[in-house]
Amino acid sequence: MTHQAHTAHGELPGKPTAASRTTLSHIMTASDTNLLGTVHGGVIMKLADDAAGAVAGRHSEGPAVTASMDEMVFLEPVRVGDLVHVKAQVNWTGRTSMEVGVRVLAERWNESTPATQVGSAYLVFAAIDENGKPRSVPPVIPETDADRRRYQEAQIRRTHRLARRRAIKELRATRSAG
Repeated sequence: MTHQAHTAHGELPGKPTAASRTTLSHIMTASDTNLLGTVHGGVIMKLADDAAGAVAGRHSEGPAVTASMDEMVFLEPVRVGDLVHVKAQVNWTGRTSMEVGVRVLAERWNESTPATQVGSAYLVFAAIDENGKPRSVPPVIPETDADRRRYQEAQIRRTHRLARRRAIKELRATRSAG
């Protein structure tokens, strides 16, 4: 995938994956807990959305809103006192939307042990203008083999999202017609 290929149709110039990649870190406190005494999944989801939103805004150079969150996976519980790191990057871009991949890691705030992956998610953001209407986003230019793999996987997820949406619309149309 080359910069030239992205701009062939008069699109915005592409931006490398690293240009908007970010990490958001937050220490978990008692106010973040659920009834089981671990950090509430919604707190982790908000951190994922915050980090992904920052990446989407950076990449698109303006406002971007969450359109969907796919495959939020919780691998391990997060505890009070954990330092959570949410790493996010643009995996794929369309004309006005982009998929942001998020990895959530946690480590004890007072220990020197390596961080452990505790979750992951894929979020789709739509870039909007000052009137809330969709606006074009720069293509993402994958830089590494891992970036290229993520780009291809994101295209598969997009195909599945669109097929699922189409199938649900068709089902609802036949139900309301009958």
